[in-house]
Amino acid sequence: MSAAFAISLAVTAILAVIVLIARFRLNPFIVLFIVSITLALFAGMPADRVVASFENGAGHVLGHVGTVIALGTMLGKMLAESGGADRIALTISGFAGRERVDWAMMVIGLLIGLPVFFEVGFVLLIPLVFVLADRTNMPLLRVALPMGAALSVTHALIPPHPAALLALSAYHANIGHTIMLGIIIGTPIAVIAGPIFGRFASARVQLTGVNPLAEQFVKHEPAANMPGFFLTVFTVLSPVVLMLVGSMADRITTVQGTANTVLHFVGNTDIALVLATLLSFYVLGVAQGFSAATILRFTNECLGPTALIMLLIGAGGGFGRVLIDSGVSRAITDAALSAHMPLLVLAWVLAAIVRVACGSSTVAMATASGIVAPILEHSTGVSPELMVLVTGAGSVAFGPMNDAGFWQIKEYLGLTVPQTIKTWSVLETLIAVCGLVFCLIASIFVH
Repeated sequence: MSAAFAISLAVTAILAVIVLIARFRLNPFIVLFIVSITLALFAGMPADRVVASFENGAGHVLGHVGTVIALGTMLGKMLAESGGADRIALTISGFAGRERVDWAMMVIGLLIGLPVFFEVGFVLLIPLVFVLADRTNMPLLRVALPMGAALSVTHALIPPHPAALLALSAYHANIGHTIMLGIIIGTPIAVIAGPIFGRFASARVQLTGVNPLAEQFVKHEPAANMPGFFLTVFTVLSPVVLMLVGSMADRITTVQGTANTVLHFVGNTDIALVLATLLSFYVLGVAQGFSAATILRFTNECLGPTALIMLLIGAGGGFGRVLIDSGVSRAITDAALSAHMPLLVLAWVLAAIVRVACGSSTVAMATASGIVAPILEHSTGVSPELMVLVTGAGSVAFGPMNDAGFWQIKEYLGLTVPQTIKTWSVLETLIAVCGLVFCLIASIFVH
């Protein structure tokens, strides 16, 4: 297969996804499945292998990420129901003071965003945004945008978030190094796209009219028996700590020794999250007076909304596998190598393209990393950890209207569509561009 034909197939497929989702409003999962099958057939792939290729890609991705999604969602639910999220928010905002409440919301978003998806974190924290904006007499956007920026940064850049784990697995990056680099690079990005841009945007975009959602939440008072601040923070951060310890196991213990094996085991993503979730059942559940039946109801309720997320993640993995098995990825790989395009830039561009195509940043990461990972295997001098981060940065670019987060922001904050584009879409693009620039700078020092 020639490079020109492979590129034209890939471009046509991406354009088809954009048109079918944005123009004809078809379900993204159906679109990704149909486009994947059609692309494989046009690429000359045997018909009896086409569906199996898609299923293998979807199964591989879901096998790695499905458990993470379920456990992270349960942990987030316990934070919400116990009042732990309220405790974190009120403590930090009280410490920061009125004029720095936007900075406080950024910090809260970074903490809460670690174990949960953007949509879940947003629902957890938006009541606190309404309350804090009302109590401090701050513009709603000045409080809300820093929180949204922090959630978006953690979603894209910092494991153990499932989106970042997809790229981490594809590039075979070290999770501990990725977390460290993600914090170093992600924090200033959150500052730029959060408090700094939030103050700029809130001064220029004026919200008018009554927001019934805000009025409803402002009347709500935090629970009287909220869990302690440090205990709640420890519960939220415990999976990250376990993963960091696991990544350092070979440095602090004898390789293949008992202690080394134990640390690697508890540092595994699934084990770390299940331990944190079990901890939350006691610290944020039983200790707060919830019965076992109530905790079971919480965990059952929270899993329903993750069905579509898992389908989209699987479809993205299937699309990426079809690109590889059909030979399209290899042809594009050869073209990219001959063109000497920097891998960091290539990963960012591909992730941004898929982001516009299907709206989901997680699908963008899965697809882009699936295409670029084979190139990385034949390259030297490029940090796999930076590849994870730059792919994540590209995956949040543009904040398009086919992203659920776009409409979530619009409806909760009472924005018009043009106002949402001026605020949220610009914020997401700012995160993406800053991520690319910072990763390119970091590549000078990190290999």
